[in-house]
Formats: sequence, structure tokens, C-alpha cells
Amino acid sequence: MQTLQQHQPAATPFPFQGYPLDCETASLLRGFLLPVFETATGWPELRRRLVAKGYDIAFRDGHMVLINLETRQALCTGTVLGMPLRSLAARLGRPTVIAHRDGATGELA
Repeated sequence: MQTLQQHQPAATPFPFQGYPLDCETASLLRGFLLPVFETATGWPELRRRLVAKGYDIAFRDGHMVLINLETRQALCTGTVLGMPLRSLAARLGRPTVIAHRDGATGELA
């Protein structure tokens, strides 16, 4: 079975080193979490609702990624879920991100 990571365009590097999602897992996550992204009225509410479901969001190399709270592994980008950072920022405003020391990663303030 091919994974989503294998289907990324060659010109677009994958923004994190995590476990690649297969299409079925990505589809299930999209169905489970997309309503949370679509109905959130602000970044704090989005994060609170994701945490209640066992997930969080972080930022890696300029991309918003979904984090599994149990394993702390990055699962996929918001684009894979159907909600890219650009769309969220247009609706919720720019997120306030606390950068980590490496300068390439960060978390919502």
C-alpha cells in the first residue's frame, strides 16, 4: 500500500520526519477532526478541542502539523486534513507561535 508521503510532489519537501499516513488513516482523521477545524472560532478554541480528542497542532518548517498527544509524533499537515494553515489564518487570524530554539519548530502561544 502506498502512503501519502510517497504521493507528495517532488518539488514540495515533506515538512517533518514522522510516520507517513496511509490513505485510509488520513481519511478517517479527516472525518474525525475536520469538523473541529471548520467550526473553531479562534486558535485557543481549536487547540482546546483538539487536545480533548488527543491531538494538538504545532509548527514545523513553516507548516502546521497535527500531533498525536500520546506519542508526540507529527502525523500530517493541515493540508492533508483538508484545512491548510493559509485557510485557517484567513479565518481565525495569524496564529501566535512560540518558536523553539532550533528556529524551525514552534507551538501555539
